[in-house]
Amino acid sequence: MIMPEQPFDIIIVGGGPVGMALALTLREYEFSVLLLEARELPEKVDDPRPLALSYGSRLILQRLDIWKNLTQPAPITTIHISNRGHFGHAVLTPDDAGVPALGYVVNYHDLYHSMGRAVRGSNAVYQTNALVTAIRTDLSLAQVAYQQGSTTRQVRARLLVLADGGKLAEQIDGVRYHTYDYQQTAIVANVKVESPRPGTAFERFTLNGPLALLPSGEGYALVWTMPAAAAEKILKLDDRSFLLHLHEQFGDRMGEFTHVGPRSSFPLILKHASTITGHRAVLIGNAAQALHPVAGQGFNLGLRDAWELASEISRIPSGTPGEPGSTRMLAAYSRRRQSDKRISRLFTDSLVKLFTADLPLVQTCSGMGLAALDSLPPARRLIAHQMIFGTKGWFIG
Repeated sequence: MIMPEQPFDIIIVGGGPVGMALALTLREYEFSVLLLEARELPEKVDDPRPLALSYGSRLILQRLDIWKNLTQPAPITTIHISNRGHFGHAVLTPDDAGVPALGYVVNYHDLYHSMGRAVRGSNAVYQTNALVTAIRTDLSLAQVAYQQGSTTRQVRARLLVLADGGKLAEQIDGVRYHTYDYQQTAIVANVKVESPRPGTAFERFTLNGPLALLPSGEGYALVWTMPAAAAEKILKLDDRSFLLHLHEQFGDRMGEFTHVGPRSSFPLILKHASTITGHRAVLIGNAAQALHPVAGQGFNLGLRDAWELASEISRIPSGTPGEPGSTRMLAAYSRRRQSDKRISRLFTDSLVKLFTADLPLVQTCSGMGLAALDSLPPARRLIAHQMIFGTKGWFIG
């Protein structure tokens, strides 16, 4: 049975944190919003995945009234960057960016559930277990068909926002993805060490890929990247052997690794859309791009997408014909996001390729670059601001 529904101003497909952030940002305006999420929203999920939030993302979540509900976010007050087997390191601190903390580590599902509860209490129509099967857009309208149980529903809106991970975007005319396979896998787990350094995050580059340790609770959230074949072997090791291999790659800065929790993994690619807009449609978050996790830029970039799209929508005078979703509005948003997206993509991709190049001269120059970064305050400020606020360096008051 097909059930048509009333039209909306805005339909958001993808109820992850980026899609929910957009819905929450729009609640202070008079637009009707439908948020569609393919999954159910379970009450409790034991998921160890860490999420590194920049200080800029904290400011957005504070404005959305979400931050106060998160369970003990772990502040990052120092970032120590090094290259295994080579001299030179760099240390970033909040003084480099004029902020109280460089970032925070939260549990993904803690954030997900906090935002889900807020959306349920907002004026947005929030549909879970809603699997979108088809989209169609033209100059006047966007149309969406989705399955919910045994019922097929059809809805339309003046603006369609895809925040779903990119599975539907190629149904929009002109959207294609550029993809690069790093042929790497990221292993994620929570670990404990003999001599922790509270507030210090580590980014350790190796020829196999970067290794990040992020302060989380009494230990650290580990994001360890390596070639896919190596990751398959590492994942099969018992806990003691796993920790010994980790210690070999990381070094003695915090003594022995003493504990590892459940491990998970995911493949790494660089993906970005050829265009982020189409007729009555726009791509944000993972629908627009997927980055390597080095420097923790992906989610923060997606959150800025949502915030700036809401800001562009808010500029629309009440009752303006054809808004939101007009060609003019979408072109303005695309221009607004172009440099931040391009430079964030170049920043993460260059770090990975530079520090994994198995060329002695390149590795020597990389070490010299870290040493130079550590001794040049203007360079540290530039890097810190890029990591925290993106290209614009905007600040949410």
